[in-house]
Amino acid sequence: MKSRTLASACAALVLAWSTASFSEPQLASAADGKAMLDRAIAALKANEGAALKAFNDEKNKDFRDRDLYVYCFSLPDGNFTAYQSPVLIGTNIKELKIPPNDPVGQRAYDAVAKAAEGEIVTFTYDFPKPGTKASALKETLEVRVGKQACGVSYFKS
Repeated sequence: MKSRTLASACAALVLAWSTASFSEPQLASAADGKAMLDRAIAALKANEGAALKAFNDEKNKDFRDRDLYVYCFSLPDGNFTAYQSPVLIGTNIKELKIPPNDPVGQRAYDAVAKAAEGEIVTFTYDFPKPGTKASALKETLEVRVGKQACGVSYFKS
């Protein structure tokens, strides 16, 4: 009887630990973000049209992994050419704001618009972590490749 109770208690404990580990999503690291941006740069240099199609493909694991995805906008107009959500394709990044009133889109545009081609620039902003309402610091890595400006953002903490 005691061994069954102990076995049941152990099984419940293992199940509780497993459930806890699944309830918080594993977020990508800074190294993961940099690696994804490097893959995006190589893809853009090889074939811009094919790269943008791959960035917009929700099943493409090279450019969508956990909380990471590649976004791009054209220069100089600032219209999205790639984004996690197809709803924003064609809209202008400069109009993107995060409540209460952070003009993160304008900051994204300004960070890369005057950078030399191939130079990786960064900026940070606050954004809720997946599954929470609590804001956390995100860092964005952006680069210009031809007439495209592309970036990847990851949570710093």
